[in-house]
Amino acid sequence: MKVEIWSDVVCPWCYIGKRRFESALAQFEHRDQVEVVWRSFQLDPQAPQHGEQKTVDMLAEKYGVSAAQAMKMQERVSTLAAEEGLEYHLDQTRHENTFDAHRLIHLAATHGLQAEAEERFFHAHFTEGKALGNNEALTQLAAEIGVPEDEARATLDSDAYADAVRADIRRARAFGVQGVPFFAIDEKYGVSGAQPAELLKDVLEQAWTDAHPLIKVGGTSEDDANACEGDNCAI
Repeated sequence: MKVEIWSDVVCPWCYIGKRRFESALAQFEHRDQVEVVWRSFQLDPQAPQHGEQKTVDMLAEKYGVSAAQAMKMQERVSTLAAEEGLEYHLDQTRHENTFDAHRLIHLAATHGLQAEAEERFFHAHFTEGKALGNNEALTQLAAEIGVPEDEARATLDSDAYADAVRADIRRARAFGVQGVPFFAIDEKYGVSGAQPAELLKDVLEQAWTDAHPLIKVGGTSEDDANACEGDNCAI
């Protein structure tokens, strides 16, 4: 079974959704047969490469609210994140472009480190307040999870994996994805948003059941009559 997850590494709900999905997957009986593929998505493709504006100020402008109200919005998200074991410091985050970060995630995938890159970049942004629009910071973060530093630098100095990032975004549009996180299971089931782990687990089980139907071989209605059902078995 294949699960594709669209997310942006500066999306607070995406990190929460990641933890909830991991919890659902841990409870799923067939988890060892699930392939998880992370897909790129950009909440704001027009965000500056080296953003200096704090996220709280961007939110205040975007929604036409005061800085205090925007901070309240962030506090609510931080509280929900804490319930999933995440430590958010949203007062340190900045509004910046994530295209290059997504390119490095694709590079990491070639080394079998895609999930590790997602986790490291999420943690760097939300917990450590690191700048994901800074090439030096990105290179160091990639190196920390095992991506060769020279490859990370070469990728950032070129347009490598740019087409792969754009292809993920086009694929999201084809599925009608308008927000993230978004989970697509076997290209048949779609779940939008950081839904509770229980719901995600139910969808995994439904998808598995549909992909592996029980096929009854042989037997007649008379054979069915010679079977016990519940507590109605007469001996």
